[in-house]
Amino acid sequence: MQIPIHQIQIRPIQPSDNKVLAGIVRAALTEFGANKPGTVYYDKTTDALYELFQTEGAAYFVAEHNGEILGGGGIYPSNGLPQGTCELVKMYLSPQSRGIGLGKKLIQKCLQAAQQMGYTQVYIETMPELQQALKTYEKFGFQYLDGPLGNTGHFGCDRWMLRALSPEEKWEKE
Repeated sequence: MQIPIHQIQIRPIQPSDNKVLAGIVRAALTEFGANKPGTVYYDKTTDALYELFQTEGAAYFVAEHNGEILGGGGIYPSNGLPQGTCELVKMYLSPQSRGIGLGKKLIQKCLQAAQQMGYTQVYIETMPELQQALKTYEKFGFQYLDGPLGNTGHFGCDRWMLRALSPEEKWEKE
């Protein structure tokens, strides 16, 4: 049974979310054959997302339904990015929460947060194995780049995208 999108709560990450979110991230990467070195699968910060997102200029949002965590996504001021640019990071959903518009809702929340924090661009590093995610990013206006920006350390990613944020941009109400 599909979960109605209007019944899903989007909230800031809490310390107790770490273990479940790390499991969702690694399970999704394994499911799509993207559990390879140089990705968040092996990144030690994946086990401590709450702590990671206490960094200034960062935010992470968790999708929850009836107390069950369905996934999450965030923005982060990754090393070496141009001024005014953050990265859309660790955007993963559990299988039962895909295909209902939750990814769209989380991305929108992240872009809105980035805009509110004063960022002017949002960057993504991803992989060809995550085809549905690539299509969703394209629908949001992310454009492909020829190479990486910054120095994230995720050498396993070979798709890079960038999207400008406009101060006039309006977002759907939650």
